[in-house]
Amino acid sequence: MLNSKSFLGVDFGAGSLKVAEFELDEGGNLVLKQYGIRPLGLEGSQETARENVLRKAIQELFSERGFGSKKTNVCAPGFHVFSKFVKLPPVDTSKVTQIIQYEAQQNVPFPLEEVVWDYQILGSTPTGELEVLLVAIKSDIVEGLFRTAEATGLRLQLVEVSPAALCNAFRYNYGDLEGCTMLLDIGAKTSNLLFFEKGKVYSRSINIGANSITQEFGAESKLRFPEAEKVKIAEGFVSLGGAYEEPENPHQAAISKIARQVMTRLHIQVNQTIQFYRGQQGGSAPLRLFLAGGASIMPYTAQFFAEKLNVPVEYFNPFRNIQINPAINLEELARVAHAFGEVVGLGLRNAAQCPVELNLVPKSIRKRQQFDQKKPYFIAAIFSLVLVVFAYGWFYDRVAAVKQASLAEIMQELEPLKQKETLLVGQEQAIKKTKDELEAFGGYLQQRFYWPDLLKEVRDTLMATERTLSRPGLDVGIWIERFATNAPGADLNSTQTTEEAAPQYSIFRMDPKLLERYGLIRPGMLRTPESTESTETPAEDAVDPVTGMPVEKKDTNQVGIVYATFRAVDLTRAGPSANGDLIYAIETALQANSLLDKEGTKLHGEKTDVDPDTSTFTFGMTLKVKQPIKD
Repeated sequence: MLNSKSFLGVDFGAGSLKVAEFELDEGGNLVLKQYGIRPLGLEGSQETARENVLRKAIQELFSERGFGSKKTNVCAPGFHVFSKFVKLPPVDTSKVTQIIQYEAQQNVPFPLEEVVWDYQILGSTPTGELEVLLVAIKSDIVEGLFRTAEATGLRLQLVEVSPAALCNAFRYNYGDLEGCTMLLDIGAKTSNLLFFEKGKVYSRSINIGANSITQEFGAESKLRFPEAEKVKIAEGFVSLGGAYEEPENPHQAAISKIARQVMTRLHIQVNQTIQFYRGQQGGSAPLRLFLAGGASIMPYTAQFFAEKLNVPVEYFNPFRNIQINPAINLEELARVAHAFGEVVGLGLRNAAQCPVELNLVPKSIRKRQQFDQKKPYFIAAIFSLVLVVFAYGWFYDRVAAVKQASLAEIMQELEPLKQKETLLVGQEQAIKKTKDELEAFGGYLQQRFYWPDLLKEVRDTLMATERTLSRPGLDVGIWIERFATNAPGADLNSTQTTEEAAPQYSIFRMDPKLLERYGLIRPGMLRTPESTESTETPAEDAVDPVTGMPVEKKDTNQVGIVYATFRAVDLTRAGPSANGDLIYAIETALQANSLLDKEGTKLHGEKTDVDPDTSTFTFGMTLKVKQPIKD
């Protein structure tokens, strides 16, 4: 059973997948429930194979460990992330976002529409300049992370980057240190170097990692990457150089030399970064170094950097101030704790306000997440609507049952009174007539519902066309100007107003009896029941008592054709054929409507010229309904 109170921190590293499940105790402190780590091999850093490798690793690790949560904070690998510290001149707060947008355009090595980017203001210099951390990652990389997560049942809440996660984990566990401290996280493909001093942080990503040792050793020893990696883990160490005697094992001798060469290249980059930090960032000389990352535990790595940098070196423990589940084996955790800095940083995002809070979730996915959050409300609304419909149905069923019961009682009372049948015939006929009228009224009402349905379908089609054709800078608007059962007599190209043209359209009429019943006309304006039963056709000069318009002679009281006139906003600024495209799109959409006949639904007349005062034009459509409507 899933634990809704727990959550996951997942580091999609280049060389390994690291997962930890956390929960918050009653005091709001972070508690480690369980953890797991799975190597990814060389494929973990290759774009073509990475998603499949990650998906397989997640399934294996979750099957083995049985994590109880699906809510996940994820860290993108460092080799996918662009990060840079920039300084902004002192400006008004209202202009900060605009300037950062400009800096992002200048510094991010990809078009901004192809990336997800975020920033964090870390503080200010004594001169008033703002220190900003700018990070970016390509959108397709993040979408790949979501595909991988969703394929394995995970629900991603935020996407963090390695420098930010490491910063939060280090500050939480070692915030009491004074002076300048360095944290070097050595990964499979890249390494992160962070400086902490006086509440400020500076970081740099270095494109050197432990995979370089494996690849160079494999090339020299003619071993494939997996075999070379196994030998490196089992026998490798960093050569101490100088007068130290080489090991007799040729593999160890080769690996130790290659490891020292790679670490020397890394040290050169570290030393250059220190000089930049002190010269350009105004920092102090580092007093200590913490090592982190899966590649940092190769034997003699700490001694190598202690010798080169001449500072104390120790391993970073991200669980220093984190509570540990008593069921976890602390000795096993200690062997891999240095690799879980990013994972702990992810967990802290749910526990407290962190010094650096970034989220690289694309806008499209955020919208989908927001929609998913609203789904329960939509479902509740639909359920409420179903309940209302059910209540109405139940009410009318009860009314019908009461009527049926009353009718049965009446029939029972009539049975012994057959001798008076002749006296009751008139009453029975009256009852039958009343029922027939009720059924007729019901039929009229049922037919009237067809008009709102038809109008709604036409309106939905217009709105859908607006959404389809609209784009940034171009607003599309279409609406119904006229809707009638006989074709307009006036030329649509004329300048005739709506009021002048209205008499040329027939008006939808309710049954006169219903008009009188609902107070829409005064009693006495109708013909008497005797006259309504007449089969005579109305005179040519007969006038409708409601509208005052001549009553049109018809061979049938059913309507199969509706004539509509639409008015639309002029779109010729988007192209000379834009208005024609709009008309064609509406005609095609209406022909596909389930209420209308495709063959009989088509344009009629010509579209009007664009009205210069309103920047609109009109055009007509003949709508043939599949089911004729009683007029």
